[in-house]
Amino acid sequence: MPPAEDADHAPSSEQQPPPRRLVFAFYLTGHGFGHATRAIEVVRHLIAAGHEVHVATAVPEFVFTAEVRSPSLHIRKVILDCGAVQTDALTVDPLASLEKYHQTAVVLRESILRTEVEWLTSIKADLVVSDVVPVACRVAADAGIRSVCIGNFSWDYIYAEYIMAAGYHHRSIVWQIAEDYSHCDILLRLPGYCPMPAFRDVTDVPLVVRGLHRSKTEVRKELGIAANAKVVVFNFGGQHYQSSIEMTRRDFLSGHWEPYLLRALTLQPCYDGPINGGEVAAQILQDTAFGKECISDKFSGARRLQDAIVLGYQLQRAPRRDVVIPDWYSLSTTEVGACPILENIRTKESSEPCFEDFQILHGDLQGLTDTMAFLKSLSELTQNELKNHEKQPRDRISASVLFDWEDEIYISRAPGRLDVMGGIADYSGSLVLQLPLREACHVAVQRNHPSKQKLWKHVQARQLENAGVVPVVQIVSFGSELSSRAPTFDMDLSDLMDGEKPISYEKARDFFCRDPSQKWAAYVAGTILVLMTELDVQFTDSISILVSSDVPEGKGVSSSASVEVATMSAVAAAYGLDITPRDLALLCQKVENHVVGAPCGVMDQMTSACGEANKLLAMVCQPAEVKELVAVPTHMRFWGLDSGIRHSVGGGDYGSVRVGTYMGRKMIKCAASNFVLESSNSDAPVQPIDCKQNAIDLLKSEASLEYLCNLPPHRYEAVYAKDIPEVITGDAFLDKYGDHDDTVTAIDPKRSYSVKAPTRHPIYENFRVENFKALLEAANADEQLSALGELMYQCHYSYNACGLGSDGTDRLVNLVQEMQHRKMSESESPSLFGAKITGGGSGGSVCIIGKNCLKSSEEIVEIQQRYSAATGYLPILFDGSSPGAGKFGYLKIRRRPSSPIAE
Repeated sequence: MPPAEDADHAPSSEQQPPPRRLVFAFYLTGHGFGHATRAIEVVRHLIAAGHEVHVATAVPEFVFTAEVRSPSLHIRKVILDCGAVQTDALTVDPLASLEKYHQTAVVLRESILRTEVEWLTSIKADLVVSDVVPVACRVAADAGIRSVCIGNFSWDYIYAEYIMAAGYHHRSIVWQIAEDYSHCDILLRLPGYCPMPAFRDVTDVPLVVRGLHRSKTEVRKELGIAANAKVVVFNFGGQHYQSSIEMTRRDFLSGHWEPYLLRALTLQPCYDGPINGGEVAAQILQDTAFGKECISDKFSGARRLQDAIVLGYQLQRAPRRDVVIPDWYSLSTTEVGACPILENIRTKESSEPCFEDFQILHGDLQGLTDTMAFLKSLSELTQNELKNHEKQPRDRISASVLFDWEDEIYISRAPGRLDVMGGIADYSGSLVLQLPLREACHVAVQRNHPSKQKLWKHVQARQLENAGVVPVVQIVSFGSELSSRAPTFDMDLSDLMDGEKPISYEKARDFFCRDPSQKWAAYVAGTILVLMTELDVQFTDSISILVSSDVPEGKGVSSSASVEVATMSAVAAAYGLDITPRDLALLCQKVENHVVGAPCGVMDQMTSACGEANKLLAMVCQPAEVKELVAVPTHMRFWGLDSGIRHSVGGGDYGSVRVGTYMGRKMIKCAASNFVLESSNSDAPVQPIDCKQNAIDLLKSEASLEYLCNLPPHRYEAVYAKDIPEVITGDAFLDKYGDHDDTVTAIDPKRSYSVKAPTRHPIYENFRVENFKALLEAANADEQLSALGELMYQCHYSYNACGLGSDGTDRLVNLVQEMQHRKMSESESPSLFGAKITGGGSGGSVCIIGKNCLKSSEEIVEIQQRYSAATGYLPILFDGSSPGAGKFGYLKIRRRPSSPIAE
């Protein structure tokens, strides 16, 4: 109880003890202890005023009893909402959150309503308080009791963002939550609030903070922190009145903290409002329970409409696009007492760089958060802070002087890909199914007259030495500090010319291989050479290129293709070249095959260029015909898990398997030609004439077989399989067959090549992929998923037979099988159904198929943890999709002459 009042501080008539003891039913969300700590402060004041409080929550009881010890406090264990489900401290799983809310509050809704009304009646509740459990407001209305919500956000607004990632079919959850909130009598709105259109009456209250137990001096002494030392706290999420700096996940995990810490040390707390929100809220709750009408900041019609439009704006965004508050909302000043968080956003924009520093002259951000982050990183390069070079990474120092910020810059974006089915069968003409990933590469390109080009100092020196200004290419690759590659590359454009013609691809490959730390530049500058060679493009201007990729290297998810496609797209935009996405992909394949020297098929570049978010690119690789875009059924989901074993299509295993495959094709064609010749010379009528002619025609077509995947499995087994050797030496093959007819690989006479498994794989893989695609349209059942998973397992073991497996990918596939079989042995329906190695094999990632449900996500996390425990490596999770370069198009930007905010 509070201490006795002295004469000078006697309570006014409004503050006299309440006429009777009230009973409050306080529903508290189970999302984190932060809600509990502020609820405790409100509860403490209510109990101090002589009232009884029943808290219904999933939060452990000790959290409350450690702070408030009173017989007037009652804790009831109940789960009525789930908040946000996180796979780790930094990652929210939107689908799992919605799925869990559905299981918690939707499936059991009728039972919840009935049970809670009975409970409120049993405790004789005078008022229902909710922070911010949606169904509590509906329960109160059913029980005929007033209700009050406390918070600075509501779950309809938060979940509206989640459905962008999980699919429109979850929208009914948001509508139900909003409808529940609409039964609330008053919202006590805390600082830093989001739009909350479901609430009609609003009263703003100060910050609710827990009282101090020890002084600042005592805490610092206990922790060994000097009195004048600044303290930085790491926190997940939230905006804290300009006293916080947002750190990217990549920089946090890689330990690149210094720039953020230096900026954080310059901040000063800017919240100067009261912090007695607990006391204020408790008084309003008491008055409301007694029937007193509070003076609320009733939403004006315009403000309520504005909030509702923001929510609708979110719900109509395309899948996988980030949800952001539109500018027209955040810049609105028509509402008296405008939202503090929006005021802080305006203030923050004036002092911190953001992508609004640029005018977007062409294109659309499409709500892609990685594109926004890339534009923000460009904006930061223009700031004076980079003048302090010793505090900056080399790539950022070089990039800061790469562009003329007053001229136009062209930006493209191309994603990596998850190989669902098809893999190495692409170069044999197979049907493939590929999913563009959420992770992507951004490339910024600017062209300038050589006399106006900003040059790095060593390039200036080279030009002075050569006594002339010539067009140059300058390239910066972000993220080089995390790898062994050099952060920059430059060359004179004349280095790509041999007299009046472009240099040969062979010479180019030798040129880029001179320095291993700069070999990466072949993926970027190689696009310029291919455009010169294949399209006769004349490059007379200097070119500046900045590459920033979130697609991790060596994981089997086509980091190289995303760089090639993004670069060529940006160069094409800067030079006004009209290249279709398909043709651009084929040109980028030439970069990798001929300039880089990696014998890949075309599916990676095609997916990166032509893919669409949440759709499988179904393509027949003969050479590259997109058959259709297949929407991923909403009941299933694909994930990628990285084994930690580096993959490269330029590696020997991949190349030797490709050689073996082409050897097998040559053997089949030669065998078919021999069969035709024998049949023509034979006079014995072993079958009817028409049947014999049909057989000869079939053999003739097989004698001219261009793509191995056009040979059906039954023909392979019936006619050719027995004569294909397991292994053959290079010289033996060359002696008998001459050549294997592959333009991107060469046979080493001294090497032995596996032939039978590499030949068999694409023939059967094409059959598997065609069946996989057909099954995607089958009825939603475990049998469908089991069949799809079985096809993936067969593909995985066929890779192993070719010699393209690895211990890491086998371990991940085995973990999926163990999870699946464990469920079946327990007579439960599995959540995960199949897995396979992806792309070029020999390490990299595996693709996993499972149900689109919470349990699947939990099992994926368990697989990550078990793999980490066994190997010491925590697999990277690939989850999500985004549009290909063709759908993205390009952005054309230029720095604004002056900032409207600064004015």
